Amino acid sequence: MHLRELFDRSFKAARIGVWECSLPDQTLKWTDTVYEFFDLAPQTALARDEIVRLYTPGTRRQLNELRDRAIRTGEGFTLDAQIVTAKGNNRWIRITACVEFAGGTATRIFGVKQDITAEKTMMEQLRHLAERDILTGLTSRTRFETFLSEICGADGHGAKALLLADLDGFKSVNDTLGHQAGDDCLKVAGRRLSRAVPDAHMVARIGGDEFAVIHPCSSPEDLAKIAARVVKGMHWTISTPARNIRIATSVGAAIIVPGQSPKDIFAKADHVLYEVKSAGRNGFRIAPSSRSALEAAPATLLKDGNRLTAGRF
Repeated sequence: MHLRELFDRSFKAARIGVWECSLPDQTLKWTDTVYEFFDLAPQTALARDEIVRLYTPGTRRQLNELRDRAIRTGEGFTLDAQIVTAKGNNRWIRITACVEFAGGTATRIFGVKQDITAEKTMMEQLRHLAERDILTGLTSRTRFETFLSEICGADGHGAKALLLADLDGFKSVNDTLGHQAGDDCLKVAGRRLSRAVPDAHMVARIGGDEFAVIHPCSSPEDLAKIAARVVKGMHWTISTPARNIRIATSVGAAIIVPGQSPKDIFAKADHVLYEVKSAGRNGFRIAPSSRSALEAAPATLLKDGNRLTAGRF
């Protein structure tokens, strides 16, 4: 009896409950801990159809498939299941199931359920931290690189382009006003960039004052318009009692060709970005693309609002 009490207390402390379902009448039996998971009073009458409706639709489909297969084959399963409890609370439970047979027929399916809500919440927070730039809230470089690789490896999902943007004048903000002002400048830049490309698949901060955009693109002319919006939208003045600091942006863009390596696509956009900076900053250039994708676009600089055609590369 003492060992049984220790066993029950240990399971309760670990947020683990025991369950069983008799076959074929579908009668459910739970320990008190499982009732707690579903926000039901212990010993509440259980109807399996009503309980199954507490699982989210996606989890319900998975559970039914795994359960049917287990009853058919005798192989158990483990499933992380999402539920909305009787009181409307979202919760995650890990279901472990085994099947008991008699005379070649499944007579009982049983196992344990464990509350893993805290684990799922922590994992989601870690995923969010890994995928988001903490300062600006934009996508992180890690997630950007993953997404770019996925785009380059996909076929038939519409033409897309990569735009790289560097702030012009950011060093003056840090040197003159300090790092807090520099951080504020980057936050403003992130908001302005997001507003300039509302239809982007992804907007990321990939370095100190370096940003990247992956955007739908129907033609080189379309890409030129997108790049021009970025340059225009990320142009503002920081006013201080001592001086005014003008922030501008240089952009290099390249059409994403499926099958070409992400490294090569990035290098093409980065190369023309460097050319913009070398030519005076505050403008954009578009890298040539293979004829099998989209025709190469003119490389263009914007100087004080006037467009200057620099020719094809």
